[in-house]
Amino acid sequence: MADSVVFSEVWKTYQRELGGVSAPALRGVTFSVRRGETLGLIGANGAGKSTCIRLLMDFIRPDRGCITIEDRSPENSILRRDIGYLPEIASFPASLTILDMLRFVGATHDLPKAVLAEQSERWLKTLELWDVRKRPIRTYSKGMQQRGSFVLALVHDPALLVLDEPMSGLDPIGRASIIRLIRDLKVQGKTILFCTHILEDMDQLADRVLILHKGEKRFLGTPNDLSAEFGTNSIVDGFLSAIAEEQS
Repeated sequence: MADSVVFSEVWKTYQRELGGVSAPALRGVTFSVRRGETLGLIGANGAGKSTCIRLLMDFIRPDRGCITIEDRSPENSILRRDIGYLPEIASFPASLTILDMLRFVGATHDLPKAVLAEQSERWLKTLELWDVRKRPIRTYSKGMQQRGSFVLALVHDPALLVLDEPMSGLDPIGRASIIRLIRDLKVQGKTILFCTHILEDMDQLADRVLILHKGEKRFLGTPNDLSAEFGTNSIVDGFLSAIAEEQS
């Protein structure tokens, strides 16, 4: 299976203020996401997960190494039109509705008006926001705003989805709905990279798991491989064992 996303020996260091010594956020990280695969990215706070996503989205640039998406650089502005990005924390203009935001996304991606209307209705109904589509987003609950972010990430039918904490702010019912949605997207052949603090979601959604620890790749393989390598019965225990072994 061909690779959709490739990180090759990627290093990234953030410079501290006032000349302080900076530790690398990523230390020569190499991994790939296969086309049509769902890769789950996990690690403790400061492990480098957000840095990987920011690099992939071209919000920042690597110090060394190479990143490609479908054999092209993330700097390619045309390429970014085929990526659906779900941020961990969405920031919506206070007075705008989800319809206003969808019009903006449609214009950004050059979607024909008929396609935008059809896709908007589809995803607003799927994510149960159709009845509140004319309300200012500031009146939405956190869970509704998260579902709205999903609509904006999906409306242009991207081949690659980059999901940063997709379950953030969702109650158990909302979480179950998003799990079903991601499963459906997997069936459609979407390539998905997501990170989450809810490790149980990895068992349900991830084809493979990438564990980062202190900016280094600690494990890459299936959830079953993780349990087998560390002799554990769950992905949670496997993750904790991987971190404990690295720290010992």
